[in-house]
Amino acid sequence: MSLGATLFLAGVLLVFAALDLFLLITLLRPGDERSQVIVWKASAFTLLATVGGKILDVVENLVRAQPMTANPLIQLEVAAILYCASLLYYRRKLGG
Repeated sequence: MSLGATLFLAGVLLVFAALDLFLLITLLRPGDERSQVIVWKASAFTLLATVGGKILDVVENLVRAQPMTANPLIQLEVAAILYCASLLYYRRKLGG
């Protein structure tokens, strides 16, 4: 693999690690009621989106009669991206 591709993948890995760390910190940090509502709404949206995606994946694999193959690292990163995006949306919408 070339040096440019290695540096790009290392950068992507660092960004995803930062997103995962941000997700854990915001979930564990206590706050006032408004910030708890914002985190609750972002968490609920993330859970709904990831479960919906998994249901679609299972249905697709059943229809195509293929074995279910899922990469948990990709699922974790998609959940982290969804959580951060929805957290930013609800902070802007609810004034957090």
